[in-house]
Amino acid sequence: MKITPQAIADVLLIEPKVFGDARGYFFESFRQDIFEAATGYPVNFLQDNESFSARGVLRGLHYQRAPYAQSKLVRVIQGEVIDVAVDIRVGSPTFGQHVAARLSSDNKHQLFVPRGFAHGFVVLSETAIFSYKVDNLYAPEHDSGIHFADQDLAIDWGINAQLIQTSDKDRALPSLNEKLNRDPDSLFRYEHNLYE
Repeated sequence: MKITPQAIADVLLIEPKVFGDARGYFFESFRQDIFEAATGYPVNFLQDNESFSARGVLRGLHYQRAPYAQSKLVRVIQGEVIDVAVDIRVGSPTFGQHVAARLSSDNKHQLFVPRGFAHGFVVLSETAIFSYKVDNLYAPEHDSGIHFADQDLAIDWGINAQLIQTSDKDRALPSLNEKLNRDPDSLFRYEHNLYE
């Protein structure tokens, strides 16, 4: 298993070792001991989620406010997506910046998105099955998010904007600056690099 910090070092790309032959393949999608040894970041996943979406479906950018903040380990079981993590930790040297990764059933890459980041993905293939582990339970009253088309974030979703399909809830989300000006307590405070 190869674990690589991304442009924002707290976000990790995980490349599992895949064993394949004429029968198919096998890989370990998560090993807590390897993850913690590589990062020093203790994680205790409590819930697994899965979604099915068609091409152009964009889910995000979502996060849960404290004390129900969540770290996520995300992967694609079928299809291909562009997955995005946005730093929303006030005071972070990378506040408002993002990391994007192409995750697919072919490359079997995963992205670890720690607490303090908004997360979203868009489906590039005809359909996609998206799976993720979280280290805190879903708490709808603490659900929050940032608008996926926030111009200041300048996220390239890798798909024609006219093909994007989102929920009414996601279309109504504010920009990061609106959130910072109107409801700063719903964001996170930067303390230090998670893995130092």
